[in-house]
Parts: sequence; structure tokens; C-alpha cells
Amino acid sequence: MVDLEQLAVEHAAKAAESPHGRSAHLVLHDGVLRQTVIALTAGTSLDEHNAPAAASLQVLRGRVSLTVAGQRQELTAGRLHPIPQERHGLLAHVDSVVLLTAVTA
Repeated sequence: MVDLEQLAVEHAAKAAESPHGRSAHLVLHDGVLRQTVIALTAGTSLDEHNAPAAASLQVLRGRVSLTVAGQRQELTAGRLHPIPQERHGLLAHVDSVVLLTAVTA
């Protein structure tokens, strides 16, 4: 069993120490299913990238924006959001930790 709160604390600290302001940890890899904890410091972003076959983003702590086709959607702690199957990016407004769930084909 995985303690997401413990991972959030651990990777938030690693992101704070990282010169790139981020830290990631693959929590689960089961066939095509992947779950990854991603911590970002305030102002850090993940550049626009292609979407997997299916994905969702759960904000464990903080506040982020998911950017799709030039439109930003703000997400706060406790929110679960599907990721559209198009190029997208992520921006942390404050120190944040998210759980990315992805199905790869």
C-alpha cells in the first residue's frame, strides 16, 4: 500500500532542493497503467507535451493550472481532472504535488 501523503511530503522537499524545482516518482506501473507523483515548486512548469491514451490529474496539495490549446484551467487540492487527449502543459502557482494517472497504449 502506498502512502500518498508521505510521498507528497518527500517529493515536495526534493523539488525544493532541485535546481529544476521538480521531483517525480513512479508509484505504480502495472501493464499499461502508470501512476506518478509529481512535485513542482511555485512557478515551475512542465512544458507542453503529448497526452497518453487516457489520463487524469489529482491535485494532492497546492494549486496548478492545466493548459490545453492555450486555455488554462486552475485546479486546487482535492480536485481530480481528466486530461484531454491533446497537447497540454502544467504550471504550479504555489508549491504543489499532483498524482498523474496514465494509460499508455
